[in-house]
Amino acid sequence: MPQTIQEIEDEIVEEFSEFEDQMDKYEYIIDQGKLLAPLDPQYMTDDFMVKGCQSKVWLRAYKDGDRMMIQVDSNTAITKGIAALLWRVLNGQKPEDILATDLSFIARSGLRSHLSSQRSNGLSAMILKLRHYAQALSPQTPEGGLNANTI
Repeated sequence: MPQTIQEIEDEIVEEFSEFEDQMDKYEYIIDQGKLLAPLDPQYMTDDFMVKGCQSKVWLRAYKDGDRMMIQVDSNTAITKGIAALLWRVLNGQKPEDILATDLSFIARSGLRSHLSSQRSNGLSAMILKLRHYAQALSPQTPEGGLNANTI
């Protein structure tokens, strides 16, 4: 059985708590980004770009059964690491569970407090795009509603 969003968030908060030094936390974030599979270049287009990020971030989501699958990439290491944390929490979850979560790991880990205002805005933009994808892929969205590939 897949882990719940809460279980994954708790793991991330625990991992963050192991670091006292700010630079160690940044290194952890960068290392998370290195775990992501590269995004297929066909999705590195404006249609999949997250608006509101200073760095380039491409985000794709699609449904596999009742689960939302996420693919993400960025042109900078820190932003890719932040995106990887969101991917880790939300990839493979049900769209309705994604819409219901408040992503408490961000506050509980202190992640946002370690980010510049521009990166914090980028994090918010990624979350917003992921929520739009979840809404589009949710079973409650009527046929002919939102199209996840054009959000």
